[in-house]
Amino acid sequence: MRKTIIGVMGPGNHPKDIDLHRAYQLGQLIAQEGWVLLTGGRKAGVMDAASKGSQAAGGLTVGILPDDSTSQMSEAVDIAIVTNMGSARNNINVLSSDVVVACGMGTGTASEIALALNNGKQVVLLTDAQDSQRFFTNLSPEQVFLATSPEEAIKLVKELGIGN
Repeated sequence: MRKTIIGVMGPGNHPKDIDLHRAYQLGQLIAQEGWVLLTGGRKAGVMDAASKGSQAAGGLTVGILPDDSTSQMSEAVDIAIVTNMGSARNNINVLSSDVVVACGMGTGTASEIALALNNGKQVVLLTDAQDSQRFFTNLSPEQVFLATSPEEAIKLVKELGIGN
């Protein structure tokens, strides 16, 4: 049976402490559901925190790496996909995910959200950035859902019929 893949996207550079904390919790909750976590795979920011949370809870983690090696990979990535595509890998991230959960906000995260929406994917925003919330919900209100906690993000994913 195919496993559910939850993409967790968020800032790799200069993440907020709250985003790192939420990403770790998201990773744990995703693992507890028996879902696979997919991130950008680097040892940085939200992707590292989510991978560590998932691994701590016994989950399976996949990292879609931007470079031609695993030298910048999080130690908490179980399966590394080396792309040598830089930010172009963002399309792989979203297309390979059943749903995208954006934890925090940065330019790379915004690009992943836009790619997800453009490809008909549903996005759960777990960010306190109200400008981003307004922008993305106005852009695609039928595809964007707002969460205030990792638990609420998981609840929304389930309500969307993903992972059932």
